[in-house]
Order: sequence, then structure tokens, then C-alpha cells
Amino acid sequence: MCRNAYIPYEPLNILKPDIWIVDGPEIRLNYMGLKLPFPTRMTVVRLPDGSLWLHSPTEPDGALIESILERGPVCFLIAPNTLHYWWIPEWKARMPDAAIYGAPGLERVAKRPLPIEHVLGDTPPAAWSDVFDQVLVQGEGLTEIDFYHRPSRTLILTDLIENFEMGRVRQWFYLYGRLSRCKQNWL
Repeated sequence: MCRNAYIPYEPLNILKPDIWIVDGPEIRLNYMGLKLPFPTRMTVVRLPDGSLWLHSPTEPDGALIESILERGPVCFLIAPNTLHYWWIPEWKARMPDAAIYGAPGLERVAKRPLPIEHVLGDTPPAAWSDVFDQVLVQGEGLTEIDFYHRPSRTLILTDLIENFEMGRVRQWFYLYGRLSRCKQNWL
């Protein structure tokens, strides 16, 4: 009898609803006097009550907002670390009823006004505790909240682990990774 080499993520061959990603525009961050470009990505999760949870919101535009609102009301804007917060004020302006949750210390280092209403930690708020586990990861230069979506068995990370495909990055980016002492496994 032949058995699978891995345990599959059942159910198979059907769309798994309620989690989407949005690839956003490139942003530039200052690092050692250089303006380094980085891609952006947002994760959108529909909670059991139909409300939406936006993790690391990308730049909003009319078509994106319309597409998201077709899936449900935006109730939570998540700034998961001290880098992934830039477009939260724009989302809040368009979704004034959405609550802003941010990583600890973000309000001290944010380079623009950021009205954080709730500080995240190891314990998920009641609003999503039946769906997510979360953990606070404190580093020397970056504090991050990571999430595990139990229904889909999806781990949602921000910068704890980054995946840059060699065919999609410029050669200088490899050098940046070496200088910042990142572990690199280029495929």
C-alpha cells in the first residue's frame, strides 16, 4: 500500500476561503544611509462573525478597498511590528470604525502619527481569540507579533522569516542580506 510522503492540508482540491493576501507596492526604508526597496504584502482574514482583520495593510486604493469590502466590514487594522504600519492611518481614515492594534513600542518609533488603540501581546484579544493564537517576539531591532490562524493552520509572520525569491530580487539585495547577517537559502 502506497502512503503519502506528507500529511496533506485537507480538505483537498477546494478553495479554502477566509484568508487572502494582497501584494502591495514597493516601499523604501533607510538602512545605513541607503534607501532600500522592499515589497509589501497584506493578509486579510475573515473572522467567524464576517468581519475582516487586516494584517500589515498595504497602500489603499479604490479598487482594493471595494474588493475587500465585498468580503465584509473591516473591523481590525493590525500593525504587527515596528515596520509594518505605514498605511494604517489611510485605512483608518476610510474605515473609522476599525480598531487599530499595534506591536508594543511602535508608538515610540513610528515615523508618522499613528493612533494605536490597543497594544498587542502574547494573549489574543477576545475579538479573535477563538480563531488566532499569537506570540510576541522581541528582538534587538524589531518587535513583532506573529499569528497562527487555527481554522486554516496558517502561520502569519511579518519579518521574523522573509522569503525573497532570487529571480525576483536584484543582485545588490543579496549583498544587503549578507551585510545584515541574514541566513540565506537561495533556491
